[in-house]
Amino acid sequence: MTRPYKILGLQQIAIGGPDKAALRKLWVDVLGLQVTGQYVSERENVDEDICTLGDGPHRVEVDLMQPLDPDRKPAVHTTPLNHVGLWVDDLPAAVAAMTEQGVRFAPGGIRKGAAGHDICFIHPKSSEEFPIGGEGVLIELVQAPAEVIAALG
Repeated sequence: MTRPYKILGLQQIAIGGPDKAALRKLWVDVLGLQVTGQYVSERENVDEDICTLGDGPHRVEVDLMQPLDPDRKPAVHTTPLNHVGLWVDDLPAAVAAMTEQGVRFAPGGIRKGAAGHDICFIHPKSSEEFPIGGEGVLIELVQAPAEVIAALG
């Protein structure tokens, strides 16, 4: 099957917990990832440390997330592996083609993500209207920048 887009590789994983300081003890203090940024969003109910592993186009982002309000949704801490992010060379083409194939996307459409790239999410559950979902996993599609496309495309 010919696709108008290409998935280039793993962009990120996002790990949720009630206290990101506890997550940081393993991922930063023990495993040696570097904290490169922070992201806080009332709308997304998230306070996250953006960490990285590797360099250049092979760098993978590891987001350590805790909720701003544990009683509010989205509950970023209730699923320890919150989501997986995939680099894609042409996000609008991917969304259009996947929608035609019956993929269900989470509300919000294409928008700027925490790291500044255009993103959208494949919903973890299918529906009657859209019979293809993430089968329990939230999947983030991330528009790859030119250097990632050149290196991995």
